[in-house]
Amino acid sequence: MTINNPYGWIDNGKVIRITQEAYDSILAQAKSDAPIESCGYALGVTDEDGETLITENYRLTNIDHAEEHFSLDPKEQFAAIKYARTNKLKVIGNWHSHPASPSRPSEEDKRLAFDPNILYLIMSLAPAESGLPYITDNSQPVLNAFQIRDGEVERLGVIVK
Repeated sequence: MTINNPYGWIDNGKVIRITQEAYDSILAQAKSDAPIESCGYALGVTDEDGETLITENYRLTNIDHAEEHFSLDPKEQFAAIKYARTNKLKVIGNWHSHPASPSRPSEEDKRLAFDPNILYLIMSLAPAESGLPYITDNSQPVLNAFQIRDGEVERLGVIVK
């Protein structure tokens, strides 16, 4: 695969969908936790055609309480998985915020992306710092989804439904 942009990822043409409610929940959490990085699990469903829909944000605590990295609370992770199973959902991926940087994986994000089967979502609260392709017409926060395998990054489009 060829990287065709200066951001270090491949745009693979795939998309995922997220409900407005789940998107709003992620954004509200990211804003309330700023300037600390916020984090959580994106829960949802994948249908028989392979279409993914994120339906819920499961809030997790950044136990590092840091502005430039995060660590998930293992007890909360187990509770999230139990909640997902009980509600017939699956963990689509994890997400974290970048309060003052672009919606793209940092080198640390790539290094810590251990599961190639989930998505890694990043909510940037600072799109003006990002430049294209992040900035929106009215400088709204930006949510991108990525698959990361062996340090290689593929970006998926995110559609709020």
